[in-house]
Amino acid sequence: MITRGVTLRGLEVFEALAATGSVAQAADLTGLSQPAVSQQLRNLETALGVGLVDHGKRPMTLTPAGRSFLARTEKILSELRLAQSELTVMDLTHLSTLSIGLIDDFDNDLTPRLVTILADSLTKARFKLITAPSHEISEAMAERRLHIAIAATTGQVRDGIVEYPLVRDPFILVTPRDMALNPEDMMSGLRTMPLLRYERQQLISRQIEAHLARQKLHFDERFEVGSHLAMMAMVARRIGWAITTPLGYMRAARFHDDIVAHPLPLAAFARTISLFAGSDWADRVPRDVAQTMRRLVQAHMIDPALIRLPWLSGQLRILDE
Repeated sequence: MITRGVTLRGLEVFEALAATGSVAQAADLTGLSQPAVSQQLRNLETALGVGLVDHGKRPMTLTPAGRSFLARTEKILSELRLAQSELTVMDLTHLSTLSIGLIDDFDNDLTPRLVTILADSLTKARFKLITAPSHEISEAMAERRLHIAIAATTGQVRDGIVEYPLVRDPFILVTPRDMALNPEDMMSGLRTMPLLRYERQQLISRQIEAHLARQKLHFDERFEVGSHLAMMAMVARRIGWAITTPLGYMRAARFHDDIVAHPLPLAAFARTISLFAGSDWADRVPRDVAQTMRRLVQAHMIDPALIRLPWLSGQLRILDE
C-alpha cells in the first residue's frame, strides 16, 4: 500500500522542484500557487519521513534521499504519462486505406507510438507511412499522395487542404556547454564560432534565414548540414553553434551533456507544427489523429522539455484546434 500522503500532485511538484530548484518556477510548471507548491513538498516529506530537499540553499538542492527518490519518481510519472497519452477513442475500422506522412522530428519516439495506436485501430485498411523533412511532406500532401500529413506549416493556404494546428515550437539557441557567453552581450560571444546552418532546401532553414535577415544579422556561411543529429553532434564537438527548436533539442538527448540550450538573444519567433488533411474527408479521422498527436507530444516531448528547460513555459505549448 502506498503511504498515506504520497500523492500524484506531490510527485509532480517534487519533480518540478528538483529540475528548477525554485518554488516560483515549480509553481509555473505545475500551475499551482507558490504556497501550494511548498505545502505539497512538506506533505510529501512528512509522508515519507525524510527530507528530500535542502531548504536552506538557493537554488534548492536535493538531499541524498531526494536524489534516490527522484529516480523512482521520474519513472513512475513517465509511465503514467505514457498510459495517458496512449488512451484513444479513434475508430478507424471503416477505412480501407490510409497514407500518412510525419515530420522526421518525431522519428525517435512519437512516430513509433502513433503508428502503434493507428495499427491497433486499422483492422482492415491498407496503411502507408512515410517520414521526411517538412518540405517533402508538404509537397506530397499538395500532390495528394497522402491522406494526412504532420509537418511544420509554411503559412501558405492550399485549396482543398484543411490545417489543424498542433504545437507551437519556438526557436532557441544551442551552444557547446563550455562556450563562454556574456548574458548581456551574447551576440559578441556567438561570433567567436561559426553558425551551423540547416541545409538550405529545408523549411526550417528558410525560416531561420528569413528571421536573421529581418534582424539584419549576417554570419559567415561555412557549414550547411542536412541532418539535425549531425548538427547537434557538431555543436557538442565545439565546431559551432546552432539555432533550432525545443523539439529538435529533445531529439538530441544523447548530446545533452555537451550542449546547452538558451533563449534566443534576438526577437522571438516560432514555427507551428500542424496536421493537414484533404477537405473532402467528411469524418472524424483527421480530428481524432490530431488530438491523439497532441496528447503524445504533450506527454513525451513538451512535459520533459519544460522540466529540463523551464524558461520555455508558455512558449512551447500545444495549440488547440
